[in-house]
Amino acid sequence: MSVLQAYSSLSSSSPRSTVSQILRSIAGAPPIDSASCKALTQSLLDDLQAIIIDATPNYLTRDDALSALSAVKSLGKIPYGAQVLASSPNLKCLIILATKLETTPDASNEALKCVANTLLLSEVARTRLLTEEVDGGNLFIDLLQKSTTPEYIFIASRILFLCTASRHQSASFIQSIVETQRTHFPGGGTIIDVIALKLEDLIASMQAGVNMSRDAMSDLLKFVFNLLVHYPKLVPSEVQSPALAAHADDEKVMGDFWNQRLDGILPPLVHAFQASPLSTPNPLTSPLTHIIHALINIPVNQSSRSTWFGARPSSDDQTLPSDAESSHIGLPTSSTISAGHSSLSALPLAMDCVSRAYDILDTALIYFLPGDIDPDDPAVRDLCRAEGDTSLDEIVCPIVILLTRFCLGDNDAKARIRERLVPENLDRTCPLETRPDILGRCMRLLASVYHSRLKDATGEMLYAMCDSNATSLAGYFGYGNVAGFLFHKGIVSAPPPGASSNGPPTTASGLPINPITGTVEGPPEPEMTDEEKEREAEKLFVLFDQLEKTGMLSPSQNPYRKAIQQGLISMDAAK
Repeated sequence: MSVLQAYSSLSSSSPRSTVSQILRSIAGAPPIDSASCKALTQSLLDDLQAIIIDATPNYLTRDDALSALSAVKSLGKIPYGAQVLASSPNLKCLIILATKLETTPDASNEALKCVANTLLLSEVARTRLLTEEVDGGNLFIDLLQKSTTPEYIFIASRILFLCTASRHQSASFIQSIVETQRTHFPGGGTIIDVIALKLEDLIASMQAGVNMSRDAMSDLLKFVFNLLVHYPKLVPSEVQSPALAAHADDEKVMGDFWNQRLDGILPPLVHAFQASPLSTPNPLTSPLTHIIHALINIPVNQSSRSTWFGARPSSDDQTLPSDAESSHIGLPTSSTISAGHSSLSALPLAMDCVSRAYDILDTALIYFLPGDIDPDDPAVRDLCRAEGDTSLDEIVCPIVILLTRFCLGDNDAKARIRERLVPENLDRTCPLETRPDILGRCMRLLASVYHSRLKDATGEMLYAMCDSNATSLAGYFGYGNVAGFLFHKGIVSAPPPGASSNGPPTTASGLPINPITGTVEGPPEPEMTDEEKEREAEKLFVLFDQLEKTGMLSPSQNPYRKAIQQGLISMDAAK
């Protein structure tokens, strides 16, 4: 008997043990044919609606809700089952079931997982969830807001992430939640304030090792990423570079535009970046990678520098000019804080993202490029695949881009990054590209073939670090190391002598630096004396004579014999 036949045979007189056994068999059954899958999925959902929502007695009871929803979840993992669950009535039914079963958390949780799985498999379900008929978007915002455990934050975040993956399909929803104050949130905050509070809760949970806290943080940050990428494209936003001012709205690129309504997300993101426990030996794992993805969308400018870099001294010319300087990212000023939420008001203000980002990059490169290994060594690619079937480009590029944005946005940050990478007392006696440290690894990445995106990102970071000046770049690192990068930027020849540069012409001890290699130029070798020249000539004469006598060199090929015959040297000199 098939599972569909077994379930259809149930009646109100069926023993409870039989009902439970059949529900368990559905949840653990292998994939079934499409027609049976669709029919069984709809039948289970109709029966759940009858007993839980409509209070109509049938062969299921409220105690069967968990097992029945587990069976629905199992069927919903099959594309045919997901098609059934993706209809607007069924999505709404699952949401209502989750609400009605709140006093039975496990069952409520299963209903939410059914929704999440359906959205993952069905793109049309994501659009339907946000329609007025279902109104699932606002319901899951409410769920996120009142969630107190990582498991519920994870499910709500996963659903909201999937719903907002497409800007075109979720435009009105994204604009609404960013701009509308939530009546049930203290102080009337928007979704940005809700997220900020949940980020702080999850930081504490991660530090305490609470189960699922890292997963919840990762999916919440994926939702944050969607908001940061999509919202500035939906409304008039501040351009982050004068060169982008002429772009049409449909040409806006991620990170090129910013809107002040998103400002409140930076302080908790910076706190998460600083306080999240790092994995070892590779620090670039989730949720840190998702934090970095979110941060590279946010402007680095004068108004936000205290949040990015802590309470460091600043000057009027410390931040590079930008059209986006009117953005008011800075200390937390959201309605959440004004309402007295201690978790956000306690954000540390002396954090320095420069040191944290630099250390993360250094540690990651030590792991993936140990010693002085060539980045194109097959062992490097094997290690990346072992980390999750990915590439060095995907793993390391985001943190390099974040450091680049620091260099472009703040002169003090740029100077500190440069001082750590190429300090004044740098030992330049050996080739820079052979060093077993972060500098050597960056130099070797510039010559990489397999990791083209990371090669380009590393070049851009070094270029920004050197004031976006080709002569300075060559001065710090040697033209030979950066020639390929400069060529791709359209600079096809070495900077002329005397060109404007901030690169060091000499080491701290006064030794001249070779502009091609970036190493110190050794003292010139002293010329040979006449006596030394004679001794060397004698050695060569003896060598060629021995080669001639052994038959390895014919007399006509002996250069000394030729020179004697032509009168260029005398027999006495040859002897």
